Amino acid sequence: MSGTSLPTLDEPRAGRLTIHYAPEAHAVIAENPPRFTWLPVIEDEARYLLRITPADGAPQTFGPIRWNMFTPDAALPPGDYTWAFAACDEAGKQATTWSQERAFFLAEGLPETPLPARKDRFAKADMAHPRLWLGPDRLAAFKAAVAADPSHCGWDVFLKKSVLPWMDRPVMTEPAGYPNHQRTPPVWRQTYIDLQEAWYAIRHLAIGGAVLDDAAMTNRAKEWLLELASWDPMGMTSRAYTDEWAYRVNNALAWGYDWLHGALSEDERATVRGALLARTRDIAEHAMINAKIHLFPYDSHAVRSVSLTIIPACIALLGDDADDEAREWLDYCVEFLFTVYSPWGDSDGGWAEGTNYWMMGIAYLIDAANRLKSFSGIDLYKRPFFQNTGDFPLFCKAPDTRRATFGDDSTQGELPGIKTGLNMRQFAGVTGNGAYQWYCEENLRLNPGTEGAFYNWGWWDTNFDEMAFRTDYPEVEATPPEGGMRHFRGIGWVGVQHAMADPDEHIQFVFKSSPFGSVSHSHGDQNAFCLSAYGEDLAIQSGYYVAFGSTMHRNWRRQTRSKNAILINGKGQYAEKDKARAMAATGRILAAEQHEDHVFIHGDATAAYQSLSPEVTRAEREVYFVRNSYFVIVDKVDASEPVTVDWLLHANNRYDLGQTSFRNTGQRAGFYGQVVWSEAGKPEITQTTDFPDVDPKDYEGLPVSTFLTARYPAATRHRIATLLVPYRLEAPKRIFHFVDDQGYDADLYFTDADENAFRVVLKKLANT
Repeated sequence: MSGTSLPTLDEPRAGRLTIHYAPEAHAVIAENPPRFTWLPVIEDEARYLLRITPADGAPQTFGPIRWNMFTPDAALPPGDYTWAFAACDEAGKQATTWSQERAFFLAEGLPETPLPARKDRFAKADMAHPRLWLGPDRLAAFKAAVAADPSHCGWDVFLKKSVLPWMDRPVMTEPAGYPNHQRTPPVWRQTYIDLQEAWYAIRHLAIGGAVLDDAAMTNRAKEWLLELASWDPMGMTSRAYTDEWAYRVNNALAWGYDWLHGALSEDERATVRGALLARTRDIAEHAMINAKIHLFPYDSHAVRSVSLTIIPACIALLGDDADDEAREWLDYCVEFLFTVYSPWGDSDGGWAEGTNYWMMGIAYLIDAANRLKSFSGIDLYKRPFFQNTGDFPLFCKAPDTRRATFGDDSTQGELPGIKTGLNMRQFAGVTGNGAYQWYCEENLRLNPGTEGAFYNWGWWDTNFDEMAFRTDYPEVEATPPEGGMRHFRGIGWVGVQHAMADPDEHIQFVFKSSPFGSVSHSHGDQNAFCLSAYGEDLAIQSGYYVAFGSTMHRNWRRQTRSKNAILINGKGQYAEKDKARAMAATGRILAAEQHEDHVFIHGDATAAYQSLSPEVTRAEREVYFVRNSYFVIVDKVDASEPVTVDWLLHANNRYDLGQTSFRNTGQRAGFYGQVVWSEAGKPEITQTTDFPDVDPKDYEGLPVSTFLTARYPAATRHRIATLLVPYRLEAPKRIFHFVDDQGYDADLYFTDADENAFRVVLKKLANT
């Protein structure tokens, strides 16, 4: 039905911050069926019809569809298609004209990842409790296995370290909130930990009581649960007051309600259910109605709440008097994860917020995916993103690196948190990739005794994680990673790894020029790089992520001046609070190529620099990583009026400076650099050991890094070539170079001690 009497469908243009119409013509589709998204109509209550038409066949229509995102329940034959959508009413009666037809092509051999339709999605789920982690049948089998062998799947460790300690701990009372309701990091952190521990207490005591048939444990779990259920859902632990606190209370109630369901009286059950329902409604409605993550998917906390909180709560609530609401929320979350997720990357597996927020977001996704799979059989892991995302930390933050990558990072300069390794083990179990298991084992080997650190314990109890993983997935044999280069196209990152399994030879180089700009936990770091080599971080991301919005975060760490990047006329890239401007301050990778004797990376950050310096007409950086040994970095800046360029390089230690050279020496390794070519003239090289414009309280007791500034004189055109050579202290290295600029080009020649030659050609102004 598409007569002219129907109102015309409104099809506004998609913006940077909104969902897009997908699939788009010429887009590479990575899975079958495609994921369909479109801009919704104004009416929140609208439903949709989706029409898919093969080039040589009859159209197939789906609907009514509740939201502007849809994954069909069956794969499609390969070939050419068009698709269109229209609004409809709840009965599926068309209410607008069809949208324009959009074309797409489905290649052969794509992974088949359909999503069961709503009516079938949970039809085979066992609605008895418990449902989270183990269902009744698996619980019975687990109990028998533990009775026969107390060490089964790490039960003995979990019981000793994660169950019994909560028997004697006083039950937590409702938090008082912030002094004068002004958020302060110490109160935020302590309450965060307290509520995480309340979740541990309820979940672990309830599991312990169920597995051991221990009434004392069960009763103690009930005491904790009923105390949390008595708190005001809209009070000091509400989502609006501090969402991270609310998430933890919600999870504690969900696990307690599920695992203690049979041990609660009807009145107690009603109390807990009422509290859980009210809190889940608040979080779900915020994500769906206020944040509208199906339209604006770049809200880090609202997106995280889908996996962290809403899914486990809804699984626990299904079948009760909240069934209609909980089922709608759960369907929304499943459809979001199957269609939109991850908004921070694409099928290559990258995560635009960086490796630390990959660790966090993926850890919660893993929990939700495992809960969904065990409860309903729905398997998210078949999607290409999840098959590939282990490559992101593997290539962008090796287990022995600390500051040699991008994004906010709560480890404060320590090694990758152990949850990074445990996430990698999960993907090893899912994919069979032994390199992911190697990463996990190396990560755990390098991090002994850190389980209680805030950035670990404040989010996860690894004893429970260990036990849950071993009940669900096989151990995969570790194999050393092969190394090489990975280009994460969707996020504009390139990770290079050489000899990762050998600390004496390992080099990591990470380059970024991202279409996500500086939105969320990304920074103003387009065309920046980080370098670690031979077991030591060398060219680092400077500063500490002490708290979001702190002076360290706002004035330093988010800003371009804390990166191994350039400033133009003393300015970097927009990195403030306006999300639209942050998303517009973008970069792009023009090339990322693996050649026989070098890796070549070419980034364009023109738009990022134009965000603060509109006179800039070009800001590009080329990187040559030659023979897994040294780097040649070429910066190209053009402007409509003369501009200075500050070439920045951050390190843990102070430099030895020359007129056109510099050297930095660490504990195990060092690097030196030389200015090989500058079309605008020689630089003035200085160094500063400080975090300018940062409150010293933000880094009290923490080391202060040093940054080098090579300032080039004002010109409308800059061509700067810099040599960067890392080396082990016991094996110093020299790379020799000379310049031939007699013709229209400047030919830069480099040679090592074995007389391996490499040439970089720069076009001179006379030849443009």
